[in-house]
Amino acid sequence: MKKALHAYYSGEVQGVGFRFTAQRIAEELKVTGWVKNLNDGRVEIIAEEEEENLKDFLSKISSAFSRYIEDVQIDWEPATGRFYDFRMSF
Repeated sequence: MKKALHAYYSGEVQGVGFRFTAQRIAEELKVTGWVKNLNDGRVEIIAEEEEENLKDFLSKISSAFSRYIEDVQIDWEPATGRFYDFRMSF
């Protein structure tokens, strides 16, 4: 069953390739949505796909950036089907 997640990553998550890596991982796993830097130093992600793929997506991001991530807030929501790919938003 498809789900959506809305995540906020905080720590030293900007300027380390976080968005580019999240996009690459999303494309590998067929996850749709977007990632963007926020003015307060956090990174925001909205993503949709099968729940297992989303969990794998989160795991791969955490593994790649464990030394930079201080906190992550994740909210699970019903999928809307509004995304067709995964993009970096500005």
